Amino acid sequence: MNDIRLQVMWNRLLSVVEEQARTLVRTAFSTSAREAGDISAGVFDVEGRMLAQAVTGTPGHVNSMARSVKHFLAAIPAETMKEGDHYITNDPWQGTGHLYDVVVTSPAFHKGKLVGLFSCTVHVVDIGGIGLSPDGRQVFHEGLRIPIMPLARQGVVDPWLVNLIRVNVREPVQVEGDLYALMACNETGERRLSAMLAENGLDDLEVLGAHIIARSEAAMLAEIAKLPKGSWKSHMRIDGMEAPIDLHATLTIAEDHIAVDYTGTSAQSGFGINCPLCYTDAYTAFGIRCIIGPEIPNNAGTLDLIRVTAPEGSILNALSPAAVNARSTMGHMLPDVVFGALDQALPGRVPAEGTSNLWNLKLGAGQGLTGGTQRPFMVTMFHSGGAGARPAQDGLSATPYPSGVKNVPVEVTETVAPIVVWRKDLRDGSGGAGRYRGGDGQIMEVAHRHGEAFGIFATFERVHHPARGRHGGEDGARGVVRLASGATLKAKGFQVIPAGDRLIVEMPGGGGMHPPEKE
Repeated sequence: MNDIRLQVMWNRLLSVVEEQARTLVRTAFSTSAREAGDISAGVFDVEGRMLAQAVTGTPGHVNSMARSVKHFLAAIPAETMKEGDHYITNDPWQGTGHLYDVVVTSPAFHKGKLVGLFSCTVHVVDIGGIGLSPDGRQVFHEGLRIPIMPLARQGVVDPWLVNLIRVNVREPVQVEGDLYALMACNETGERRLSAMLAENGLDDLEVLGAHIIARSEAAMLAEIAKLPKGSWKSHMRIDGMEAPIDLHATLTIAEDHIAVDYTGTSAQSGFGINCPLCYTDAYTAFGIRCIIGPEIPNNAGTLDLIRVTAPEGSILNALSPAAVNARSTMGHMLPDVVFGALDQALPGRVPAEGTSNLWNLKLGAGQGLTGGTQRPFMVTMFHSGGAGARPAQDGLSATPYPSGVKNVPVEVTETVAPIVVWRKDLRDGSGGAGRYRGGDGQIMEVAHRHGEAFGIFATFERVHHPARGRHGGEDGARGVVRLASGATLKAKGFQVIPAGDRLIVEMPGGGGMHPPEKE
C-alpha cells in the first residue's frame, strides 16, 4: 500500500474513534459524560498499543487509558477473547487514577479474526463509599473497586456484576445506563472498523497500525531534534490538604526522548488527593505535547517518547491502598509545572499559570450526609476558573485547561437535581494583570430548591497559592468558598450548607504575562 492510501485510511480510523466517542456521549446517562464530555475513546492494536484516539475526551482519560489496555491484556490474554466480550475495571492503578472512572475494553473482530481492541472511559456520577470527597484515608473508603473482569461474555451481560454495582451506588439508574453506553461505544467502533477494513480489502490492522506508529514516532523525533538539549528544573507550591504540597520537576530533552522526573516532590498525603503514576504520566505527557509537536496525532508512537518518573510513595506516585479520589487536584497542576521548565528551554512559547484545577461543584444530600429525610441526590457541576495569559494573547476566562471538559449548563443541573443556581457571572478582574491579562474566573451562587440542607464535596486548589504570572505578569486572584451567611468554607473536604443558606463560590483567575503596560 502506498503512503497516500495509508493516510486516507488513517484519517478514516480517526473518524471511526470519533464516532465511537460520540456514541458514548449520546447514550450516556450521567451529565459528566453527555454534557461535559468527561470521557475517552480509542482503538488499539492486538498488542495494546493505541493507534488513534477521539478528539472528544480529556487528556487524563485518554493518556492513562492508552496505558490501561495492556493491563487488560495481561489479565485476559487476547487468544481467550470472543466476539461480544466486554471487560471492565475502575482500579485506580490499572485504569485512569480513581474509582469514579470506569474503563471498558472490548475485542474487535473482522471476519472472525481478532484485529484490535476498543477502549473507552466515563466518569460515573457515583461509585459508593464516602462520595466524591477527598476525606477518605484509604482507597477502600472511596467506593466499589472493580478488578479487571468480564462485564459481558459473547454478548450476554453479567447480571450479577451489574446488580452488585447497582446496590453499591447512590444513583443506580445513571450508573447502569453508563455501563451500557460504554459497551455500545465500543460496539460502534468495532462495526465501523470492520466496515473500513472490508471497504479497503484488508484482513487486519497490522500494516496500517505499523504505519501510524512509525510515522508518528518519526515526526515526534524530528520535533525533538529541533530542541535544545539539557535539563531544566521547575517548582510549584500548591494548597494541599493537611499541608502545602511542593511539586518539583526536572525536564530533560535528550536526542531521542523527553523525560520528566518528579524527584523532590512531597510525599503522598494521608487524604484522597494522591495521584497514581498513570494519571501523573497522562497530564505530564499532555503538557509536553501542547508545546512540542502539538499537531502530531496522539498515539503509542508519540507517547512512548515521553518518559515520566516519580518516587514511589510520593504524591505523584501514590501506592495502593492510598486514597486517590481527588487525584485530579494534583494531576491538573502538572502541565503548569512542566511549562515552568519548558519556559526556560523554549522562552516565549508557554502560557502563564492558570487555575488548572477544575472548580467542579460536587453536591449531594441524603441520610447520613446532611441529615433529614429529603430526597437523596448526587450531582457534579463542571465549572472552571480562568486560564493563564498566553505568550501574545490574554488568557481565556472560565476555561477548563488542561482538562478540556465542557461547563455543564445550569438548566441541566437544575433538571436532574433539586438545585437552583441563583447567580453565574464572570468574576471581573480576577485574572492577573499584565501586557496580556490572565483569564477571569466566575462566581456562582447555589441553593437547595426546597431550602433544605445539602453538602459539597470540595476539591479546590488556588485558594492559598494563586496562579502565578509569568515574566513580570501579576498573579491571578485566589479562590473563595463561602456561605451567603458569611462563613468561609474549607477548600477541600465534605461540608454541609445549612438549610436556608446558599453556597457562594468565587473561582480563581489565571496569571498575567509580562508587566502591565503604562497608560
